[in-house]
Amino acid sequence: MRNFHNLELVTMSLCNAFLLPLVQGSAHEGLKKARSQRSIEDGHEKLSHEKRSDIQLHGLLLWISMGFLMPVGILTIRMSGRLARGSTQLKVFFYLHVILQTLSLLLASAGAVMSLRKFENLFNNSHQRIGLALYVAIWAQAVIGTFRPQRGKKERSVWFLMHWILGTIVCLVGIINIYTGLNAYHKKTSRSIGLWTVLFTAEICFIGFFYLFQDKWEFLQKQGVILEDSEGVSAPDEQQVEAQRQNPKDLLPDPCTKQNALRNLFD
Repeated sequence: MRNFHNLELVTMSLCNAFLLPLVQGSAHEGLKKARSQRSIEDGHEKLSHEKRSDIQLHGLLLWISMGFLMPVGILTIRMSGRLARGSTQLKVFFYLHVILQTLSLLLASAGAVMSLRKFENLFNNSHQRIGLALYVAIWAQAVIGTFRPQRGKKERSVWFLMHWILGTIVCLVGIINIYTGLNAYHKKTSRSIGLWTVLFTAEICFIGFFYLFQDKWEFLQKQGVILEDSEGVSAPDEQQVEAQRQNPKDLLPDPCTKQNALRNLFD
């Protein structure tokens, strides 16, 4: 009987030695997960009170700057290519382009300063890295645009190529970075960004469609004019045919070139 009692004590001791750490470890792990979940919720609650408005203002500034003013500024300088050189309308479009790009630069600078002062900038994510590179590229583009050579100089073509390529890259990458900013906002606040993503996508699609369509509008109008003129033209008489045979140069079409922003800037 005593041996059985000793065996029971030994068995209980072994169970306490092996099972008690496992039970304590699982309890400690559950408590750790609960604390982690509570800290995440507290972090979201703290963020909503202290930084959520700053994040929203930062996103709004960059949305207006990179997602609206800069694409519209590029659109205005493209539309000026159909206007006569030296006309008042051409000057209006040019200065409108300058004003829009200047406002875009100022708003982007305000958003960057706000980010540096109020946010943790570890540059450990794509949004912050792209944003820093964009801020440098925007100011470089502004400097290039300010010190443009006069028409007729050899460096004018090189200047235009740099200004055009850098401006296009900045605009496209800026639009991409707005999407990464929306994802970063969702991760920090756990709020839905579906509506804002749809609205921004619709805006960019409309600007892109107008950018591509406005170049074809004049062409479509000319198609109607050609059809109307061709219906009212009578068949040429024999004297006209004989005159054209004697002067074959008259049969050659007049040189026709399409006016656009590229040609106006290169000329």
